[in-house]
Amino acid sequence: MQILDQLTRPGYFGSYGGRYVPEILMPPLTELEAAIADIMPSAAFRECYEALLHDYCGRETPLTRCDNLSRELGFELYLKREDLLHTGAHKINNAIGQALLAKMMGKTHVIAETGAGQHGVATATAAAKFGLRCTVFMGAKDVERQAPNVQRMKLMGATVVPVRNGSCTLKDAINEALRYWISHQHDTLYVFGTAAGPHPFPTLVRELQKVIGTEARRQMLDKTGQLPDYVVAAVGGGSNAIGMLYPFVPESAVKLIGVEAGGTGAPGCENSAAINLGRPGILHGEYTMLLQDGDGQIQESSSISAGLDYPGVGPEHVYLHSIGRVHYGVAYDHEALEAFQRLSRSEGIIPALESSHALAWVFSHAADIPAGSRVLVNLSGRGDKDLAHALHYITLD
Repeated sequence: MQILDQLTRPGYFGSYGGRYVPEILMPPLTELEAAIADIMPSAAFRECYEALLHDYCGRETPLTRCDNLSRELGFELYLKREDLLHTGAHKINNAIGQALLAKMMGKTHVIAETGAGQHGVATATAAAKFGLRCTVFMGAKDVERQAPNVQRMKLMGATVVPVRNGSCTLKDAINEALRYWISHQHDTLYVFGTAAGPHPFPTLVRELQKVIGTEARRQMLDKTGQLPDYVVAAVGGGSNAIGMLYPFVPESAVKLIGVEAGGTGAPGCENSAAINLGRPGILHGEYTMLLQDGDGQIQESSSISAGLDYPGVGPEHVYLHSIGRVHYGVAYDHEALEAFQRLSRSEGIIPALESSHALAWVFSHAADIPAGSRVLVNLSGRGDKDLAHALHYITLD
């Protein structure tokens, strides 16, 4: 079995990925591809990027053992604390790298899409750091349910554009950002937020996010002398998950779990589980697994978590699923809400609703995990941004 894709066709992971875009989008994509090849390996880029990760973003992030939950569950539960990064989530790893690349390319404007708002906040943050103009496209539905992040973006000088087309969520925000880039490519770089989209974005995002798993692997060895038995991460488009899972792919003894959002779980209701319930198709310039009807029309996705509310998934995740290296499970809204409360009350750590899906998978499969196992979960972000939204569904005593 081929474990690590050798990319015999540039931009593909097995048969997934590619660059299915109109001709007018090819120039900025090929310009970006050339910049990745020429600028990112340079000492100037690497030294500046690594210094920013450490001195500005707050890396490396801690590895926290959940003592109380570990006693309850009968196995060791560890969290990779991306919630403690500047801006509150893993998104800054990618945004600061792409913004630095934009600066070194001579661009003066960055644009981004955002769902939960964390990538928008991270891009606005990086733009402010480098003196770049910033425009963030965000579904109107997400603008409402993630109001604190909208305020943070505006405070840092970004222009937030509510997108009122389609489902008014992440899918539609990406569409609008791509349209804008077509007519502003001379001075603008699209800072893509997830490990999806047309080549070279899936590879670029993975390379900037794999610091998560690289650190976690070393930290587990330092703390326990062994690798984890399970590594678990939530999957929407897939940036936090590919960043966490990719460095563990060669470790055949480590079970890798991605967790998709199942929505309400009610028969016939919308969900965001593209790998589990989708079919192959093309969206946002990539060939991947998508939620679509019998006529190939993209179906509406749904999740209590804005960051997982997407009808597709990054192509490298589909490839890892196709070769059997990563198991992709599902967690439902009610399970994520229960995990959101359980971690908060047991450990004093409020997780993002995205991360709560990964925790929910662990809690719901606890009986199947052997006693004494080491389970590592990527806590991709903190839950402050979700509290007002979550309180529509839970009651605090």
